[in-house]
Amino acid sequence: MSKQKQTNLKKRVAAFANPDKKASILQLINTILPFLLIWFLAYQSLAVSIWLTLALAVVASGFVVRIFIIFHDCTHGSFFKNPKANRIVGTITGILTLFAFEKWKRSHAIHHATSSNLDKRGTGDVWVMTVEEYATATFWGRLAYRLYRNPIVMFGLGPFYLFLLSNRFNRKGAKRKERINTYVINASVAAIYGLLIWVIGWQAFLIIQMPIIFIAGSLGIWLFYVQHQFEDSYFENEDEWDFVKAAVDGSSYYKLPKIMQWMTGSIGFHHVHHLSPRVPNYHLEKAHESTPPLKNATTITLASSLKSIRFRLYDEADKSFVSFRDVKERLRKMKHVSTNHSRLQEN
Repeated sequence: MSKQKQTNLKKRVAAFANPDKKASILQLINTILPFLLIWFLAYQSLAVSIWLTLALAVVASGFVVRIFIIFHDCTHGSFFKNPKANRIVGTITGILTLFAFEKWKRSHAIHHATSSNLDKRGTGDVWVMTVEEYATATFWGRLAYRLYRNPIVMFGLGPFYLFLLSNRFNRKGAKRKERINTYVINASVAAIYGLLIWVIGWQAFLIIQMPIIFIAGSLGIWLFYVQHQFEDSYFENEDEWDFVKAAVDGSSYYKLPKIMQWMTGSIGFHHVHHLSPRVPNYHLEKAHESTPPLKNATTITLASSLKSIRFRLYDEADKSFVSFRDVKERLRKMKHVSTNHSRLQEN
């Protein structure tokens, strides 16, 4: 795609970067109110059946994901035209989702500016090693990476690490505004959780809230992971990296059933979002359908997305993700060739 076509594509999508106050307010109403109602019903159902409570917690976790998408839009300044409104709603939804608004706003902006750039990895993204990096890494380096990429660690322990540790502390060198925002959100979470425990008891609180945190966190990590970790995803070094290619070829179109698309705030149209982060979530589908070139983006489904679990390392030579097994076999063959070459030299 020529530079002119890339510029035109960005302009066409940017035309949808117009927040609609009524649509935003409606989304707040049909997301936060149902979540609070379901949480209350989950508590009431404890007198009937713990399994009913857990079932309602699963539904509530879906609404937490949708609340997070609102939070996410606010960090981009795309949910309302007014920056102050985005900060206020972003902070409130940050309390509900356990995310520090200003801290995540910064790291996520870096993610968008460096997505698919092999020379600028490490902030706001999923840890990706190349085959060459893995091959030359120490034993402990490989072990750390394998543990990180293990599904049990990433999707099982990941949510608790994210919510209880990572999001609760400021980064080193954080500015005053960012630090204060984290403190405000932490204090608010502590006050709300403390009040709920005082009113309903710690056992009831944990039975309801812990499954919600775990399921919503696992779903959120999965969405973030799968939309960049597909077989032929785009990755390049700085001198070859291109923003538009990173958006269209390095982000997938995650085609989900309508109910799941609604619950996830249409974030499956991730290629559109990366091309123009200021497009609010409720305009993403329209932007995709109205821009023919975007329909060529890699499309994955619920079934095909499961394959991404085995994509662990990026092969710069083949421009694709490969599994640990693929690399193990390749390294074994390389070692075999190297050994034979050494023997020939000795003879």
